This record gives sequence, C-alpha cells and structure tokens, in this order.
Amino acid sequence: MKYIFLVCFSFLMLSNIQAQDDFYDSYQFTEADSLRGMLRPERTCYDVTFYELNIKIDIEDRFIEGYVDMHFEVKEDFEFLQIDLYENMKIVGIELHGFPLTFDRLHNAVFVRLPMQKVGNKNSIRIRYKGHPVVAKQPPWDGGFVWTKDAKGKPWAAVACEGDGASLWWPNKDHLSDEPDSMSIKIEVPDPLVCIANGNLRNIEKSDDDYTRYDWFVSYPINNYNVTVNIGDYVHFSDTIKTMEKESLALDYYVLSSNEEKAREHFKQVPQVLRCFEYYFDKYPFIDDGYALVETPYLGMEHQGAIAYGNKYMRGYLGGMIPRDMDWDYIIVHETGHEYFGNSISCNDLSEMWIHESFTTYMEALYVECTYGYEDAVRYMNHFRRFPNILNQEPIIGPADVNWEDWGGSDHYFKGSWMLHTLRHTLKDDVLWFDILKSFYREHSISNVVTSDFVNFVIQKTGEDYIETFFTQYLRYPNIPIFHYKIEQKGKDLEVKCKWENCIEGFNMPIQLGKASMYEKIRPTTEWNSFTLKNIAKKEFEVPEHLFLIEVKK
Repeated sequence: MKYIFLVCFSFLMLSNIQAQDDFYDSYQFTEADSLRGMLRPERTCYDVTFYELNIKIDIEDRFIEGYVDMHFEVKEDFEFLQIDLYENMKIVGIELHGFPLTFDRLHNAVFVRLPMQKVGNKNSIRIRYKGHPVVAKQPPWDGGFVWTKDAKGKPWAAVACEGDGASLWWPNKDHLSDEPDSMSIKIEVPDPLVCIANGNLRNIEKSDDDYTRYDWFVSYPINNYNVTVNIGDYVHFSDTIKTMEKESLALDYYVLSSNEEKAREHFKQVPQVLRCFEYYFDKYPFIDDGYALVETPYLGMEHQGAIAYGNKYMRGYLGGMIPRDMDWDYIIVHETGHEYFGNSISCNDLSEMWIHESFTTYMEALYVECTYGYEDAVRYMNHFRRFPNILNQEPIIGPADVNWEDWGGSDHYFKGSWMLHTLRHTLKDDVLWFDILKSFYREHSISNVVTSDFVNFVIQKTGEDYIETFFTQYLRYPNIPIFHYKIEQKGKDLEVKCKWENCIEGFNMPIQLGKASMYEKIRPTTEWNSFTLKNIAKKEFEVPEHLFLIEVKK
C-alpha cells in the first residue's frame, strides 16, 4: 500500500511541475519543494481549526520535546492526511484519542493513516515529537532558531521561519491556505528565563525541575510561520491607546533587561504608526490579543501580535536605508504594516507573497505621507527605485504549488510597491485611491485572498478597462513598459506623439504629462497616437517618472 501510494504521488507531482507558467519552465524544483507547496487531496481533505502546541525547550542542548494536538474538520472523506515536519525532527508517535496511528515519511512530509473520516466530522490527533531544530545561519532571511547570549551573558533564543516554514520546529499542516481559527502555545523554559509567544499570556506555572511553563493563547486565525517563541532575560512594560472608535488597544513591550530605558523612549513612536495605519485602513486587526514588540537577536519579523524587533533602537534600518532627514524606525513601521497585509490579509500560496510584501512596503510610504506629507512620500518611494532594489529579472508572482521563495531579488517588495504607487497616479483621483485601499482591506480583513481578488476589486471600483492588462504586465512579466514619445510645438500648444513598448498586447495604461504640478492625463496604447497639450512650451514639458514605474524613450 505504501509503495503504490508514493509512486502515484511522484507521478502527479512531476506532471504539476511541467505545467508551471512559461517563465518558470526551465526552473528546477525538488520533490520536497512540491510536497510542501502543493494542495493535494491529503491536504484539502481537512481544515485545521485549532492547534495546541505543548513543548519543553532545553536551551543548553538546543533541544525541543513535546506534542501538538491538531483539531480539524473533515472536508472530504479520507483515510490519509499529510502533516509536515522537517526530517531532522523525529516523530515519536501519532495518536487518535490514545489509539496509535501508522505513518510514513517522504522528505519533510508525513502521511498519516486514520480510520475512514467522513465529511463534516470533527476530530483531533496528537503528534509527539522531539529533536534539534534547524539553526538559522542568517536570520530572518533563512529559517531556524537563533541560540545566543545577551550582553549580560544570559541565554537568548528566538525563531524565524518565513518561507522555510513552521514545520522546521513544530508539526502542522504547513501551507499558507490553512490557518487555525485560534491557537494555544504552551512552552516550558529553564528558570529564570522568560518565554514570550503570540497572543495573551494566560498562565505561568512552575514545575519541579527548575522549568517554568508559559501559556499563551491566540484568539484569531494565524499563519503558521507567524507562531513564535522568544526566550531570554525579558522585562515587560506597557501602554494603552484608544482607537478612533474609542476602543482600548494594549501595547506590550518585551525587551532585554539591559535595554529597558532606551526601549521606553524609542517605542514612543509606536502610537503614531498605529494611528496612521488606522487612518488609511482600519483599527489594528488583532485588538483582543493586543499589539506587542519583542526584542530578538535578529533584525525583525512580522510575528502576529508579537512582532520580532532587532533594529537596536536605531532610526531607519540599523541607522540607514531611509532618507537622512527622516527619523523613524523602519522595522517598527514595516513589521507593523504586516499586521494588516500578511497577518490579517494573507495569501494562499508563496507565489503570491507580493500581497504581503508589496502592500506592506507601500505602507511605509503611506506612513511617511501621514507623518511628513505627500511630497516626502513620493521622495521616499524614489529613494528605493534605484538598483538593486528593483531588478526586473523575474515576475513578481512566482511559480505556484512549490515551496519556493528564492526570487532573484526584492521585486515583490519594491517593484510591487512601485506598482501600487503607479496605479495611484494612473487614476489621478486620490479620493478613489484611498477608498480602494480602505474598502479592500475592510472587506477582506482576517481572511486569505488571491491576486484576482484585488484585481477584480479595482476593476469594480474604477470601471477602467486598463486595469487587467496593468496588473498582468507588472505582476506576471519581468520587464517594465517603455513610454516612447516625440513632441512638436504647435503655436502655444504641444503635440505629443507616443506609444507603449516592451509590454503585452493591449496595454493602455494612462499616464500624466506636461507641466510640473499641472499634469494632464492621457491614454496611450501600443500604437502611435497624438495628443495635444494646451498652453505649454517644449521646455516646460516633462514625463513625471517619479510617479510611474516606466522607462522613457524620447
């Protein structure tokens, strides 16, 4: 039975790889990549409703031992389901209400055989496991645990696993499309260290072996990679702010004891960040669980309700990256933005991570606009336009159904944010633009979306016929459009002959041209067209490249 099952799986997996979009035909993906990335029947047959993670962490030996109770609802009749856990972590046993189940491994995937499960039933299994989890070599860009010591020589540990997956340290259905409705996180750590995880701390319980268990509870859906554990010599301080609707939002800060004084001063900028994002989108999405920053031995990560903060209390990105005349913490702004896009609104597949990263990177500019003004926001966007932030080597959307996040750059961050910046200025209607952002967020908050959800929403809101080709060009092709133009003075007016090149057929994005601050909106196509700009001299004419992600050819 096992042999036939695995051979059939391998055949189906190979067929799927050959069906990737044309751009990725030459890319090589492993069997393990597809096992993690595909939604096969062994995954779609069930929906996870609740996890209870209950583990003990030995800091000295860098070792994890414990279990996960996985509660699920049956969506299709099945006997086999797939869970995920890295091969270096050993599964001690899997039980259904105390009854042992058989299972087989294929790379990091584990196929569990159960008695026949019928549609509509609810059930749970307990997965006992142990092992030394992967150690991150360059966190947070590669996944794993960080084991280090703080300035006082005390143990300090944390985990980051975006892209690599939560299954590098705990067993779960490791796919972005399936988030539990809530989660319990119970972690035992050696005294006198403190453990910080997601959600609210419900209980602290001492054990007899110089360990203490910290019981955290997440009351909202959560991405598996957002589940976190932070262990160290932490102290806690807090604040409270009111939302626009006068609800109280708890702000909790967990920092190393040696950094409390500087943290109390530095984190005073947090309320402004939250107010700006509430203004553009809505109140903080996980208000019942509260907002928290947790100091970590790596730069940062958007762990839901427990944001990893490692920017060393500096402006910008470790003191640089943002314009020199701006004074705000890049990690606080960016990772807080992810609470909206990434954590509240989530994608279903790694190929569409632009939904997380492009929107969040654009939210940095919105924070600048909220705090400094529109002109500074445009300047901030142009600050990141230069190489190597935008490479145009690969489409922003990656190959589907594989666990692959190895884009050749950061285009799904910066190019994607520039796509949104461009879209705003093709509309030339800020009331409409900000309504699109706010309405889309509010309609889809605390849910998973796909690219077409946003594209169709913009089409519905604008009624414009260029929207579909606009997104197709910027998301699915690596090259950016070239605006090719000629100008000729005609008395007091200027004749502009222009067309779009280096783009897909039917591309007809509007653009603004003419005098600075008095631009006129025109609609070029891929054929030569003529437009007349009234009362403008040739020397006054400009193409505002600071508003559009295009190349210009005169």
